[in-house]
Amino acid sequence: MSQRSDLQRRRAAVESAWSRLVPQLKTTGAATRGAGALRHELAESWVRSLHSVDPGRDSAPVTDGGAVHHRWTDSPLRRPVDDLADQLHSIADDAGFVTAVTDESGTILWTCGGRTMRRRAEQVNFAPGGRWDEQAMGTNALSLALRTGRPASVFSAEHLVAALHGWVCYCAPVRGPDGSVLGVLDMSTTWDRSNPLAMSTVRSLVSAIEVRLRTEQPPHRARDAADEVRLSCLGTGRAVRGGRPLGLRPRQVEILTLLALEPDGFSPARLREALYGGRPVSASTFKAEISHLRRALGGGIATRRYALTVALSCDAVEVLRALRQGDAETALRLYRGPLLPHSVAPGIEEWRTQLEVAVREAVLSSSHPEHALRYGEHAPYDTEVHEHALRLLVRGDARRGIAAGRLGRALRD
Repeated sequence: MSQRSDLQRRRAAVESAWSRLVPQLKTTGAATRGAGALRHELAESWVRSLHSVDPGRDSAPVTDGGAVHHRWTDSPLRRPVDDLADQLHSIADDAGFVTAVTDESGTILWTCGGRTMRRRAEQVNFAPGGRWDEQAMGTNALSLALRTGRPASVFSAEHLVAALHGWVCYCAPVRGPDGSVLGVLDMSTTWDRSNPLAMSTVRSLVSAIEVRLRTEQPPHRARDAADEVRLSCLGTGRAVRGGRPLGLRPRQVEILTLLALEPDGFSPARLREALYGGRPVSASTFKAEISHLRRALGGGIATRRYALTVALSCDAVEVLRALRQGDAETALRLYRGPLLPHSVAPGIEEWRTQLEVAVREAVLSSSHPEHALRYGEHAPYDTEVHEHALRLLVRGDARRGIAAGRLGRALRD
């Protein structure tokens, strides 16, 4: 059989399957288009997708273990999207959408939306790190826009993957000044909330992003390095910018740490809870802390949803990234103690525990004694870590005395 006739056969099979599915969707109320024919570009996409994608898969595959914050930081789309962040959040919240921005490969780098919709989206990995190109996730609006270079929408069962049949997606490619596709802006929601104005909204937002890309001066590495904030929050709590300390109070360092660890940001209510828990703190006190930090960062915090819009590096974020990549050596080199050790903010305490558990497990899983020895400096009373170091150190290794001494002290105390 020729390649052409094989393609025709497979397309006929796809269209036959679609024609059987549409009446079922009408019966359950999931189809509103009313047409029994699968659009040509969708049929072709289904045929291509079936080579690599199982329609029964439950979610999108993950890129880099989901750790794509560094890719977003370096993306040419970050600055114009940050400029429009308030507008994007407002549209997503008011209309019940999840908004996403991808890179040119179809990997999601940034999302926003209400908590309920984002939670539903995360179930199919419509979240940072998720791969939505055609080879990874089959027929969907993101993959069509990337492939065709044109705006695209995909409704309900037009998606190849059945787990997406409850969704409708509208998106358009974002082009740089040279005409190349830099990524895609997507707005998605459940099929029953589809809106005929959504596509025009997406087009308008993409146009606004492209205007900023054309008018923005290209960033200079030296200038960015001078402007970057460096946050050290492991075993200490300080922030510098351009080599100069930022005059931050402890509460503001806590806020900056939380925003660094959760780059997608916080609603005002959730950030307040993470800082104060159930303590009765006035709204004006909370807002004053945010305002002071924003001024110190030169306006580097978004307003409606608190998130960083300034370049920032953070030792705790780097430790977590190294652990996700299985790089215990780098993680332990960067780990200098508990996260903001004197903080009692509930959100900081949660992250502190998460970091300590993750680093400790990496140490106990490592076959390198130097990892246990290094971590033991920050955990003098952890007998299991010291015993692990002794098991790994061969007889005659002078470092056994260090591990034995630490173990003895931990047992005495």
